[in-house]
Amino acid sequence: MNFHKIDLDNWKRKEIFNHFLNQQTTFSITTEIEITELYRNIKEKKYKFYPAFIFLVTKVINSNVAFRTGYNSNGELGYWDRLDPIYTIFDNDSKTFSGIWTPVKDDFREFYNLYLSDLDQYNGTGKLFPKTPIPENTFSISIIPWTSFTGFNLNINNNSNYLLPIITAGKFIHKGNSIYLPLSLQVHHSVCDGYHAGLFMNTIQELADIPNDWLL
Repeated sequence: MNFHKIDLDNWKRKEIFNHFLNQQTTFSITTEIEITELYRNIKEKKYKFYPAFIFLVTKVINSNVAFRTGYNSNGELGYWDRLDPIYTIFDNDSKTFSGIWTPVKDDFREFYNLYLSDLDQYNGTGKLFPKTPIPENTFSISIIPWTSFTGFNLNINNNSNYLLPIITAGKFIHKGNSIYLPLSLQVHHSVCDGYHAGLFMNTIQELADIPNDWLL
């Protein structure tokens, strides 16, 4: 996957980036995404919800370079052409989880089949990261289906230069005939502002409202 280095001296975001990187400022935003139409559509097509959710989030992440900006293994600042998700899977027997990654293409069914294959191969291994090597161009996504929440924060204390977004979803919330998904986005302020966080949430909602446009 191509990585494009950023010329910091000539980057329009230089002052903002340096300020918030020096302060190590991260922030989280949580909202409820209405998924009534999305969930109905998924069930009609006999898909699982989690891979559809992963595909949707990945689509939004890759739609904006701000979400793909970070440091590579050489310590260079830049952005990837595309990010793939590294997501958690839960083993009901041991009550532990693993993190695996699956490449995402533009075709949902192709990703869905790859997801099912990876799930079958790597779930229940007892390893935290059973599928290796993990590519550099991955971002983290997980779901906590046992509880809803109105806020969520994940603290990373051993890597002050981790700039990529972290996405966490919770248990469905039922309100009348509507279904909502608690969704949390955590970003580093050096590369993402409130504008980007709002753009992320709004785009997630827009795509959740028109599942037929991408669940084909």
